[in-house]
Amino acid sequence: MKILEHAPIVMTLDAGGTNFVFSALQNNTAVIDPVTILVKDFTDDLNKMLSVILQGFEEIARQLKVAPSAISFAFPGPADYPNGIIGDLQNLPAFRGGVALGKMLENHFHIPTFINNDGDLFVYGEAASGLLPYINHLLEQSGSVKRFHNLFGVTLGTGFGGGIYYNGQLFMGDNSAAGEINRMENPFYPNESLEESLCIRALRRSYSRASAIPFEQTPEPKIIAAIAEGKAEGNRQAALTAFDEFADALALALVNAASLVDGLVVIGGGLSKSAHLFLQRTVNQMRQPYNTFLGGTISRMEVEVFNLENPSELQEFIKGASQKVKVPFSDEYVDYDQQKRIGIGVERNETSQSISIGAYQLALQQLQ
Repeated sequence: MKILEHAPIVMTLDAGGTNFVFSALQNNTAVIDPVTILVKDFTDDLNKMLSVILQGFEEIARQLKVAPSAISFAFPGPADYPNGIIGDLQNLPAFRGGVALGKMLENHFHIPTFINNDGDLFVYGEAASGLLPYINHLLEQSGSVKRFHNLFGVTLGTGFGGGIYYNGQLFMGDNSAAGEINRMENPFYPNESLEESLCIRALRRSYSRASAIPFEQTPEPKIIAAIAEGKAEGNRQAALTAFDEFADALALALVNAASLVDGLVVIGGGLSKSAHLFLQRTVNQMRQPYNTFLGGTISRMEVEVFNLENPSELQEFIKGASQKVKVPFSDEYVDYDQQKRIGIGVERNETSQSISIGAYQLALQQLQ
């Protein structure tokens, strides 16, 4: 398909366990008011779920003055995303045994349909219009020769998800499972996945244990954050301990993921709003050296890691270690930044906005 002459309009969907929110984007911007449909009362009824999806997109199409060029949206996995087939979902049990959702929508609307998971689309959105271009802009303004092309994204909320943006495109893997770090080993709870230390329930569980109160009586994360900041009543030390434990678990996940991806890291999801309570400790833990059997130490990572939300660390990160290097047997010099480094920062858009932008960018890439 040849490249479109004008920016296409793409219909999108934010599929949650309570509401389905439909919209349409052009040039990374919503062009109509979203349409929200409540689904929590029939998540186990496939016919109703499919009818709602068709109804939502039909309503969006009716509001558009120009025909949409594609449908693109995030949907929970497991799934065969390239073929648009949804597998056995936990929070939407109607989708069991394999549902060809993508092909159904293509048959109904007669336009291409693209589906991916929220972690992948989140990192794609932040790569297109978020942390990645923001940092590269700062580097360019400073006169640095350094640029970043890769981004690893994590979402911290009800669950723990991830995605990889590699040199201009999503890296999905052979089974649409690349970047799914929620199943990493959890040394703090050996019989549980690492997600059980990096989500809303994990933070509440840590606070419950540290404050010796039942889990059912534990406040939500935004209240725990306010307690940690001294802005709400509660056990402040327990709140600080909960965020410290969260930081340590996140450091373990990111030190391994970042070692493989070797790019910037962006943090999103509801818990990212409390990053000021855990991100610096996370970065500090990632800097801790390993011991060697020879009695010395070795850096935990091949690269230096910086907290991009810390103004002094951001300044040092942007500065780098640039110099001019002479080309042998000539009078020429070339620019050289010898500091190997990555940075970890918080999303520059709301998570849902980045997911929508990622869905739009995925459609644009496929329509070319």
